[in-house]
Amino acid sequence: MKMELIQPFINAADAVLAQGLKAPTSIENLSMDEEAYRRKGVAAVIWVSGDIEGHIMFDMMPQTAVRLASLLSGMELPETDTMIWEAVCELANQVIGNAVTSLNDQGFQFRVHPPAVHTSEHGAMGTEDIETLVIAFNTTVGTVYMNIALRYCQKNQAAVGL
Repeated sequence: MKMELIQPFINAADAVLAQGLKAPTSIENLSMDEEAYRRKGVAAVIWVSGDIEGHIMFDMMPQTAVRLASLLSGMELPETDTMIWEAVCELANQVIGNAVTSLNDQGFQFRVHPPAVHTSEHGAMGTEDIETLVIAFNTTVGTVYMNIALRYCQKNQAAVGL
């Protein structure tokens, strides 16, 4: 996976989390994942297609999601509140929106699909042509995991030398 594809997502996640939580974040861990991703708790996934295809997933432990949603909404939320899932989807939406703007400025064209709640235990597994990168952002409310699995669309791989 080329850095030109993932760096906009890392930058956007850092900026959106820091602004939303009004506190700095740090990357706790960054790893390539060859096995199926195991969901931590509350997760949202966004699929992209076009020049770039794949998915980006945001995932966090339930207590982290509750703290994040409570902070973003300005009120204490119970663990069962649907606003928790909505907040995680909105976080994903904001990060992807910022990253997409950067990638569009680089000339990429693609479609971003709406965020969806990811409820299965496992995420998509990396393949020979799609590597999966997992980044753990340490925040004041807990760790937020971003799982990025992207590749150049088949028709564009020859053009970029893949």
